[in-house]
Amino acid sequence: MSERDWPIEGELVVCSVTEVKDFAAFVNLDEYEGRQGLIPIAEIARGWIKYIRDYIREGQKVVCKVLHVDEHRGHIDLSLKDVNEHQRREKIQDWKNEQKAHKWIGFASAESKVDVKTFEEAMYAEFGSLYAAFEGIALYGDATLAKFSLPAEAAAALAKVASENVKVPKVTVSAILELTSTKPDGVNIIRRALRSAEPKVDGAEIELLYLGAPHYRVKVVAPDYKTAEKALVKASEAAIGVMERAEGSGKLIRKQK
Repeated sequence: MSERDWPIEGELVVCSVTEVKDFAAFVNLDEYEGRQGLIPIAEIARGWIKYIRDYIREGQKVVCKVLHVDEHRGHIDLSLKDVNEHQRREKIQDWKNEQKAHKWIGFASAESKVDVKTFEEAMYAEFGSLYAAFEGIALYGDATLAKFSLPAEAAAALAKVASENVKVPKVTVSAILELTSTKPDGVNIIRRALRSAEPKVDGAEIELLYLGAPHYRVKVVAPDYKTAEKALVKASEAAIGVMERAEGSGKLIRKQK
């Protein structure tokens, strides 16, 4: 169920086909409980249609574009032909994700004894999508939970459910650090530089791998490229700073030749 009672014009909606006639198909809007729509034959497919059931049938799950909404008369006009394959796949995936998120809220409600509606209202208000809210919790933890102003037991339940069910996407970036020193204690200087190359960056994991003097690989795993790049730069600048203060040298090599 959407946070709204009615869809808006131009919106893509997931529908279940309930009846097919020679002139139109009738559907239930899966995201809007109790709402039904009509797809005129002219909006089923492009070109001339001889047999409408060659294109749509009862029981089928389809993605349609909302053409017109008349709330007073309870009419929703839809188009099937205006939705391309990419849009259809993307919308179906979003719908499936939202179905999963509804189930997860049920888990959080049972765990915390806070009613489902309280969770949904708070999460829709901030993110407009339950699944997006769960992704935010998985990525940013307390910073996201604080936005919902939920009781402590509800926030704890959401955090638990998110950690158990949401797979946070990760990206990996890497580069080569070249660290050199001609000092008698150069080995110790490089060790200090490498230790400094593991700064704390929220959401990022930094790993240093020895490749053979004077080269070391810096590998960063983070939820997005912006965070990964920030961590990579911070790590390399810290190491190079240690080397330069000890009259050595360091540089970051983005691509190994």
